[in-house]
Amino acid sequence: MGRLADIRRLVAKNVRRLRKAKGLSQAELATDAGLHQHHVSEIENGQHDLRLRTIDKLSWALGVRPRDLFEE
Repeated sequence: MGRLADIRRLVAKNVRRLRKAKGLSQAELATDAGLHQHHVSEIENGQHDLRLRTIDKLSWALGVRPRDLFEE
């Protein structure tokens, strides 16, 4: 696997973990972040390359810093 795939997997794991810790469904997170639920599902499954704007929206909706999505 390449570095990009590793980053997608790491962000996917963190988004899912943080979402569940907040007690949010994918649909609720999508609404809070201004995204479609399908988009959140793809992100959590590591199937979507993230734009900075999306990272910002997700981190805001989860109440964390953008860099928190990239922590091991």
